[in-house]
Amino acid sequence: MPRRKYRIEIEQETVLWRDRKRYLGLPLSFTRYEVTPTRITIRTGLFTTHTEEILLFRVLDLQTRRTLGQKLFGVGTVKIYTMDQTSRVAEFKNIKGAEKVRQLLGKIVEAERERKRITAREMFASGLGEEIDYTADLDGDGIPDYLQ
Repeated sequence: MPRRKYRIEIEQETVLWRDRKRYLGLPLSFTRYEVTPTRITIRTGLFTTHTEEILLFRVLDLQTRRTLGQKLFGVGTVKIYTMDQTSRVAEFKNIKGAEKVRQLLGKIVEAERERKRITAREMFASGLGEEIDYTADLDGDGIPDYLQ
C-alpha cells in the first residue's frame, strides 16, 4: 500500500514587535519577546527552550514599571495581566521603549477584541448577574482579587 504524504499549511503571522530581555541596556539574554496581531510569545532558554503564548483577546490590563537603574539604561518592564490559565501575569522585562510597547499592546488588544467581537464586560471575571468589587485587595499584594 503506498504511503500518503500529508501537508499541513501553517500561515505565518506578521511580527509587529520583537525584542530581547536586556542587561545593562544590551540584548545579551536568551529571553525573546514577540507580538503578532493575535498573540504574545515569550521564549526563554538556550539548551531547553520554554515557549509561552498568550492570546491577545485574553489580556485584561497592562502596566509599565521603570526603576532608576532601568531609566539609566533606557529600558523598562511591561506587566501583562491576563485571563490565561497557565500564566495570569506575564512580563516583558528590561525592554527598550517600554511605554511605547505598552501603548502598542493596548491598541493591538483592542483591535483583536473588536475583530473577535468580544465586549469588555471586564472580560471573563464574573458569572452572569454577579456584582464584583473591582477595588477589593484583601491580601494586600496590589493586585485586585478578581484578577487572581
